[in-house]
Amino acid sequence: MVQSKLTTGSVPGALALVLASWTFTVGNAQAQALPDAARTSAPVPAAPAVPGAAAQDVQADDDTFLLLREAARQNDAARANVLAARLPNYPLASYVDYYRLKPRLRDATAEEVREVLRRHDGSAAAERLRSDWLLEMGRRRDWAGFERELGPQGGGELQVRCYALLARASRGEQVATEARALLLNPDNYGEACAALIAQLSQGGQFTQDDLLWQLRIAGEANATGPARRAAALLGASDARAGQAVDVPAVAMARGVGDTRAERAIYLVAIGRMARTSIKLAAVALEKNSPNLGREERAIGWAGIAHAASIVLAPEAPLYWQRTDGVALTSEQQQWKTRIALRSGDWKTVRATIEAMPAWLRADGSWTYWLGRADKHEGKMLEATALFERIAVPHHFYGQLAMEELGRTISVPPPVLPVSANELAQAGANPSLQRALKFYALRLRAEGNREWNWALRGMSERQLLAAGELARRNDLLDRMVETSLRTRTELDYGQRFPAPHFEVLQPTAQGLGLDQAWVYGLIRQESRFITDARSGVGASGLMQVMPATAKWVAGKIGMDNFVQSMLNDLRTNITLGANYMNMVLGNFDGNQILATAAYNAGPSRARNWRGVLEQPMEGAIFVESIPFSETRGYVRNVMANATNYAAVFEQKPQSLKARLGYVQPRERTAILP
Repeated sequence: MVQSKLTTGSVPGALALVLASWTFTVGNAQAQALPDAARTSAPVPAAPAVPGAAAQDVQADDDTFLLLREAARQNDAARANVLAARLPNYPLASYVDYYRLKPRLRDATAEEVREVLRRHDGSAAAERLRSDWLLEMGRRRDWAGFERELGPQGGGELQVRCYALLARASRGEQVATEARALLLNPDNYGEACAALIAQLSQGGQFTQDDLLWQLRIAGEANATGPARRAAALLGASDARAGQAVDVPAVAMARGVGDTRAERAIYLVAIGRMARTSIKLAAVALEKNSPNLGREERAIGWAGIAHAASIVLAPEAPLYWQRTDGVALTSEQQQWKTRIALRSGDWKTVRATIEAMPAWLRADGSWTYWLGRADKHEGKMLEATALFERIAVPHHFYGQLAMEELGRTISVPPPVLPVSANELAQAGANPSLQRALKFYALRLRAEGNREWNWALRGMSERQLLAAGELARRNDLLDRMVETSLRTRTELDYGQRFPAPHFEVLQPTAQGLGLDQAWVYGLIRQESRFITDARSGVGASGLMQVMPATAKWVAGKIGMDNFVQSMLNDLRTNITLGANYMNMVLGNFDGNQILATAAYNAGPSRARNWRGVLEQPMEGAIFVESIPFSETRGYVRNVMANATNYAAVFEQKPQSLKARLGYVQPRERTAILP
């Protein structure tokens, strides 16, 4: 590894000896949240060595299986059939049958599908085939077969649920109420939900107001297809609706229109234009207000207020005041609440949360802020009841609720270690075995699906055993996700592992970084998958972007850095930790801002801070981060860091203290 000005260092021999037997003591209880290097245990017994020729056969079968999977993805039925015939005894037999059948599902008979479902009943592959088959029967409008396969339990993905309602509506059942509760995300509608909306419109179950609402939320979601279809059902121009979403200036230039549908299309254009220019949208709405009804004007201002809120514009509260009590979309309700929080308007916070639909109001974030509104008004009994509902130590708002109740975040007492018998039972689980095979084939998505399928209905002890199986197979992400499902037996060694401590600890110490924060960030970034790759090109344990890595390497004197070095664990940690240190310094030591900068970039974090006119409570700043991904990211990193601090420092912690206040002051920027 190339030496840098700020290197990872090495673990002193004495510390290494300590790590080899490290256990923490919290009170009288030993905490199990140990660095992975310190958790010693015998590995799961390996399978007997495979002789050379047999090993070649295994590799050949694996190669054939991968080709089969690709043939299925390409809908090449003939090739899939040939390849599947070469795998009569493959360990992933259920997937061999699934990939053989999937490319020709449109032509398959019901009996063919049922035979595969019977053969692999109860498996993840069978459930996947069942879902595909339900979608195919829905496409065929084979409602008898669809409902027979769906069964009385219903459920499934959104399109399956839309087909289920469409089947009932087709025979005259009243399903409008259920459909309204289901049809919330136009981006995911597909053919099934589009057909359901059309059926309900043609059958008189959906009113003009329902279709106008669908047009409105499609515009908000930038979903051109659903917007066009809603406009057509309203008797308006679908092309104009498409323009309102894609090129709002053109749609606005056409004017308001004469019918409710045409005016609704104009309001979609106003909302989309506001995402580009709030001023132009506001001027246009003011100019055309005489041609709009009171409710229509309010809808227009709601779209502008939403856009202003997303960029934290100072005039956002004034725009919300002009919405005149009109019904808001769920996204608008949440942003109106966030702006009220930033303004200290607890009355509006309460009113807006209470107006949310039950499913949204029950979210931990809004439960917490409603509790805070109660507390602000002196309604302590009501506030306590809300905080109790979500008070758990493993997530952001659960930790904040605990502190409102006077509790701190501490490491729980240790659980009994997983026994050899429990581990053996986990190792014998067919779904977990299939998952491990997928991971060996480097098919992580399929492995995760199988792993999660195996966890259904497991007891807490079985979950801990599965988590231990994951750890022994170096699948720390699965260990964490599995252990998070327990509710009473909380193993912090599984939930908050500290692998590569011998590299990370001296690196963090040399930079003066809070190692709990570093581990909290890694847990969120990669879940400790050392070869993780993001969709935008970030690499490794700390998910460092190549351009960022090159920039940091230059700053710290790693002169001959090349991109492939990001795959080296020490290099990845060195560059990631140094970048964390740089963004932390750039934001005056504020972990909220530095965490946001690590995820979204320093310039965005500077902009979000730049609109502050006075110090803001850290939790409110986090909740009002404009990017939903970054908002969730910062929540998780800060909650993770609080738990890691409880582990490392062996004493209770406060998330509120860690969050503190975000100050408006900012030093001269040193980062791009």
